[in-house]
Amino acid sequence: MKKKILALAAGLAFAGTHNILHAEGKINAGKEKTASCAGCHGDTGNSAAPNFPKLAQQHASYIVKQLRAFKSGSRQDPMMSPMAMALSEEDMADIGAFYAAQKISSNTMPELAQEDDEDQPASAAPGKTLTVPELIAKGSDLYRNGDLAREVSACIACHGPFGEGNKPAAFPALRSQHADYLIKSLTDFKSGARSNNPENMMHMIAKKMTDEEIKAVSYHISMMK
Repeated sequence: MKKKILALAAGLAFAGTHNILHAEGKINAGKEKTASCAGCHGDTGNSAAPNFPKLAQQHASYIVKQLRAFKSGSRQDPMMSPMAMALSEEDMADIGAFYAAQKISSNTMPELAQEDDEDQPASAAPGKTLTVPELIAKGSDLYRNGDLAREVSACIACHGPFGEGNKPAAFPALRSQHADYLIKSLTDFKSGARSNNPENMMHMIAKKMTDEEIKAVSYHISMMK
């Protein structure tokens, strides 16, 4: 099954390329058009708040793809959906070009949130909580190797060995993305709240991942440069 998923990913990467390519945007025009985006995503696409994604150094093709999805309604967000409605194809191309030309910032080491003991049942057996370095190591293994026994595909197949993504296929670059945003994205894919990806492939992968694995691979990716 894992081989089938990987084969599907490779097939989509090449077969769908001609539908994703678009006219190259203008960086300077994009800078002006992203003025209203800066409040959430930062002046150069490096958002300060970890719940807003970094857009700097992201593939223009992926940014255009997501803006189209927000505009069409295939991806929903209370803030992005209405903003995308006003954008033309030229606007999207220019915005994508601007963010693609920026350099993504690095992240500080993630910190584990303090668990509230009152939320734990009194009869619950204490479990081992992995440290941040242990989570990052676990995430690194999952990113590169997946989990064959549970048919969890390796992230490297679509997103590259260094989190650089796949530009022609519009598979996003992930390196140095906020861990909190990655956790939310994978959780949304897992629940089905987000599904605008080829053959719902991310849902098929994320639904087999535990919450700890989602956190682990998100922490690892956030440290990739």
